[in-house]
Amino acid sequence: MKIILTGDVKGLGSRGDVLEVKDGYANNYLIPKGLAVRATKGLLTETTQVKGAKIRHETRELEHLREMAEVITALDLELEAKAGPEGRLFGAITAKDISELLKERSGLDIDRKKIHLDEPVKTSGFHEAHLRLHPDVEAVVHLKVVPKD
Repeated sequence: MKIILTGDVKGLGSRGDVLEVKDGYANNYLIPKGLAVRATKGLLTETTQVKGAKIRHETRELEHLREMAEVITALDLELEAKAGPEGRLFGAITAKDISELLKERSGLDIDRKKIHLDEPVKTSGFHEAHLRLHPDVEAVVHLKVVPKD
């Protein structure tokens, strides 16, 4: 029997998948539990249209994130921090500080959890932070830490 899943079923598929399963499995488990419906011509057409719209939306979102990554990579951010005579900071620059700086300078609201530092920034000078905006989109933030007078 051909069915369309209405929810995620472990080991079988995810919502919107069109599958061929045994009649007993569909009639006695999937359909009564509300996990699937019988595939009709109309439902198959609707499922195809919904999947197409979802793919178009994801493509637009991915393109937008790539543009954001280009803007972020082109930025050279400068941050003042209290430091000792040897350039060692009193404290550290965190992902939250970088997120706030990005919002202030470029207007982009980036979640601090998407910012990855190899190690905490504890010295003045040039540093890099990596932003993981999407599994396929990464940007690099160039950060210059200047000692505050």
